[in-house]
Formats: sequence, structure tokens, C-alpha cells
Amino acid sequence: MIEIYKQLIESEIRKQKFGQEPRSLYEPLRYIMALGGKRFRPLLTLLSYSLYKNDAQRIAPFATAVETFHNFTLLHDDIMDNAPLRRGKPTVHEKWNINTAILSGDVMQVKVYDLFLNLEGQMLKDVLVEFNECATEVCEGQQLDMNFETQHQISEMEYLLMIEYKTAVLLATSMKIGAILGNANTEDCDNIYKFGLNIGMAFQIQDDLLDSFGKTAE
Repeated sequence: MIEIYKQLIESEIRKQKFGQEPRSLYEPLRYIMALGGKRFRPLLTLLSYSLYKNDAQRIAPFATAVETFHNFTLLHDDIMDNAPLRRGKPTVHEKWNINTAILSGDVMQVKVYDLFLNLEGQMLKDVLVEFNECATEVCEGQQLDMNFETQHQISEMEYLLMIEYKTAVLLATSMKIGAILGNANTEDCDNIYKFGLNIGMAFQIQDDLLDSFGKTAE
């Protein structure tokens, strides 16, 4: 099932041209989307949806919207970190330039809304409310992370809030959007969000531990 869903996501990403001209605006977008990765967030959207419905292919465009937003955050994050590589390939700002990367990232976020606009009525409103809150918190988390770079010490609670916003809320929202699209009740949607939040927190803590102490432990 997992592999089938991954293939579904990759197929949907290839379908999305995102835009044509000027090529210098849209080519970086297609480039970063084609770099691959685990596709963990859209996969969570499909898996959450599949708890309630059996036609996961129907919501593949909305799972792609989640992945597009994730890659938008990576594109801008790479600029802030001055990172030379992403998934073993040159980052967008290295392959093109910083101004192009910023502008391509901006249009990526617009394309996320284009993908969601195929939803109708209350479903569209419910999904956008969740997505907008998530997108805002991701930006808040990134700002906290940058603030910490100039602080000599941060508390455990400050760190946990930063990783919740920067990483965990997107995983949680990916799952909740799947549940909303599957017409899950409010209690289920909230519980699925909490489950995704815990996954995201655990993932980021482990990742930070490996970054900080992995080589030493070897």
C-alpha cells in the first residue's frame, strides 16, 4: 500500500506543470519538486484519508499541495542556511541565484492554493483554515530557530515550541487534512492531528540528536 501511494504521489507531481513562462521562474520550482525525498507528508495525507475512504487517488492533487508547500519551505530554508546541497543536488539558489530562488519559492506557495481550489464549499474553507494556521506556525518556528542562533542559551520549552512549529505542525496538518477530506468527525480530526504532532516532535528530536551527537557516538 505504501509503495502504491508513493507512486501515486510521484505521478501526480509529474502531472503538475505549475507554470510555463517565464521558464526562469518555473524551472526552479519543477527542479526542487523533482529532487524526490521521502514524500512523507503527502503520504501521511493519503494514509489518513484511507482510514475513511477507499479512493485515495481522488485526493492526490491535495496531497501534492502539501508536498509543494513543504518544498517551498525547504527552498527558502536553504537560502537562510546558505546550504549548497539539497538531497545531494545543488540547491536552487546555488544552481540559479538567490533572487530567483526567493521568487520561485513565492510562486510555489501560490500554486499550493491553486491545487486546493478544486475543493468546494465548506470542505475548501475547513482545509484552508488548517493550512493557513499551519503555514503561519511554520514561519514562526523558522523565526524562532533564527533567533536562537544569537542566544547563548535556550530552555527546553523554547526548543520544544520551536520544533513543534517548524516541523511537527506540518506533519500533523498533513494528516488532519487527509481526515477532513475523508469526512472524519471533529474528534477524529483532532486526535489524528495530535498523533501527527507527536510523530513530528519525535522525528525532529531524533534528527537533532543525530546532527549534534551522531558522529561523536560513532
